[in-house]
Amino acid sequence: MTHLFPRTSLKIWGFVIGLGIFVISFISSVVFGQTPISIRTAVEAFTHFDKSSTEHIIITTTRISRAVIATVIGASLAIAGALMQALTRNPMASPSIFGINAGALFFVVFSSVFLSVTSLVHFMWIAFLGAGIAAVMVFFLGSLGRDGLSPIKIVLAGTAITAFFGSFTQGLLVLNEQNLEGILFWLAGSVSGRTIDMLEPILPFMIGSGIIALLLANPINILTSGDEIAKGLGQRTILIKVLIGLVIIFLAGGSVAVGGSIGFIGLIIPHIVRSLVGIDYRWIIPYSALLGASLLLLADVAARFIIMPEEMPIGVMTAFIGAPFFIYLARRGFKSE
Repeated sequence: MTHLFPRTSLKIWGFVIGLGIFVISFISSVVFGQTPISIRTAVEAFTHFDKSSTEHIIITTTRISRAVIATVIGASLAIAGALMQALTRNPMASPSIFGINAGALFFVVFSSVFLSVTSLVHFMWIAFLGAGIAAVMVFFLGSLGRDGLSPIKIVLAGTAITAFFGSFTQGLLVLNEQNLEGILFWLAGSVSGRTIDMLEPILPFMIGSGIIALLLANPINILTSGDEIAKGLGQRTILIKVLIGLVIIFLAGGSVAVGGSIGFIGLIIPHIVRSLVGIDYRWIIPYSALLGASLLLLADVAARFIIMPEEMPIGVMTAFIGAPFFIYLARRGFKSE
């Protein structure tokens, strides 16, 4: 397949263009909404803050936090999706295959129903715990048997765990629907109402995981050639797979914990990136971070206007964007890029 940026120089320029798109997306997230704000006013909110100005208060207390959180979640989900597709060698893979979304959502609903938890901060930590437990279960099940951990066994284990947690979550929602109205918006996926304070505790884990993902780029390139080739080149495949799995848990688990169930970012972005730069994960990972952040920022901006004055959950927007792409992949016969 011919890639849009076949040479290193073109890839660098492509990254610069992507960075420009991200900056525009970030600024759009800050200035657009039910209360339109000019770029000049947004700058003045930081250089000459006026506590009597409604626009300045909106910028400093809501818009900036929301844009930063969307950036981190979008980048994290995109990187996690790229790593999932490398680990499973399945172009249809995304963080949800690990059971991360399903585990997080089940634990949140369970805590709301039986423990009467209502705080978004508490939901965040509970979701992070649930995501981690689900992923560990997938790794454990995928490692059973003589062949040990394998891509097909990870996919099967993830599908089983997702179905397991999903069925129990649906049962709890049906039995206790009247008590769950406060978290339904979170379940649909949203960055609305989130603050930097919610992101700060898990941000070091997510940043560290992103750095580790970059350091693993070369081993991932080797691993995608097949386990036998990787072992023949002296690679410790089990260790690399475990490290990739941990990175996915922290990136996708942290994203779900803060933003709820936001799908398709981890599926769409890696495919777009591979069409631009090829299969070298030294480029796929940074490109995925940049484009994932941009897509989620733009989806969040669009979510503010679709049903004004109300706001559509961002998870619905990403599903609206991602569903046609998923159908396109299915029509191609699930072939890799």
